[in-house]
Amino acid sequence: MYIQRESYLEMIKSVTGKHIIKVLTGMRRVGKSVILEQIQKQLLSDGVPQEQIISINFELMEFESIRNYQLLEKYISKHMVTGRKYYIFLDEVQEVKGFEKVVNSLHAKGNAELFITGSNSNLLSGELATYLTGRFYSIEILPLSFKEIYQYIPGSTREEKFLVFIRGGGMPGILQFEENSIAKNYLLDMYQSILLRDIVQRHSIRNVDLLKRFMQYIFANTSQLFSAVSITKYLKNEGRNLSKETIYQYLDAAKEAFLIHGVPRFDIKGKNVLKTNKKYFMNDLGFRSLFFDNELDIGQTLENIVYLHLRKQGYEIFVGKLNDKEIDFIAVRGKEKLYIQVAYLLAELTTIEREFSPLEAINDNYTKMVISMDPVSRSRNGIIHMNIIDYLIDEL
Repeated sequence: MYIQRESYLEMIKSVTGKHIIKVLTGMRRVGKSVILEQIQKQLLSDGVPQEQIISINFELMEFESIRNYQLLEKYISKHMVTGRKYYIFLDEVQEVKGFEKVVNSLHAKGNAELFITGSNSNLLSGELATYLTGRFYSIEILPLSFKEIYQYIPGSTREEKFLVFIRGGGMPGILQFEENSIAKNYLLDMYQSILLRDIVQRHSIRNVDLLKRFMQYIFANTSQLFSAVSITKYLKNEGRNLSKETIYQYLDAAKEAFLIHGVPRFDIKGKNVLKTNKKYFMNDLGFRSLFFDNELDIGQTLENIVYLHLRKQGYEIFVGKLNDKEIDFIAVRGKEKLYIQVAYLLAELTTIEREFSPLEAINDNYTKMVISMDPVSRSRNGIIHMNIIDYLIDEL
């Protein structure tokens, strides 16, 4: 089943025809290859001849012999005829050592438009960034949002569909399975593949069992303030030792593989980013559901869903601190700023005060919101209260 990722296709369409490299990054199996296929279909429908489209997926065995930048350059050059414009698609290009040289060379020649994907967030660092500063357009592909997956989820009501989404997440591959147990096996295989290929192998991690335990701790504590001290104590209680240096190595590796995202804290009063106690969020809640009950941890789950929604909208995101109060999200996009609190239900006065009072203490005129699963609005004092399903489906 192919789902048109319209928002991403529109972004790519806006820069197609321009002399910049289009770079799609994101976790394995998140749908980057399908988006490349959809772009190629659009080019063909626009009249571009098939022979002027060169497409290589480095996860396929048929291209294993050209996982070397010199052989790759020869292969592509052999398929190009002078005087014609070519559209070159390089999928999972990080599998080619030195790929930056080929990409830079093809771009410099001027007769090729390049589309590349990679499953490593450092794809745009190092040599590629040095070579191509200002010459590429990057898009991070996230799992399917609730809005994108809505019509394909079983359920007769919006609430039933949302519960399915909470349990299973938004990886496109799960849509091919009707049985939840089979979908979970698929997610487990995918998780283990990402863990081994993109973390263990890439970073030469020797203690795989310790890494797995570490990741489960991060999953359990998603959307909670993170402390290296607390995880050290947790592992020590299990008879295992982990240095702070290794902790941050594991975190960086998991972020590079797009398994998790780190969000820094911002002191609203002091107007500065704090260096300690980030929060970490899952890239997809389906992976968390392999080990923990997302419904049982509903507050964390809803906060994670809102985070991913904001990220997909292109916001830069912070966790807010105002004296002794915490604001779940400060989201910044250009001149726009949002302050957001996320809660399960505003059933008691103490809960209402806890969520609204930090926002009421912020002395500016930017949009302030409380998002929960309540069916009725409790908006007050200029603070918007929205049902989370309305928020995810409708544009603000």
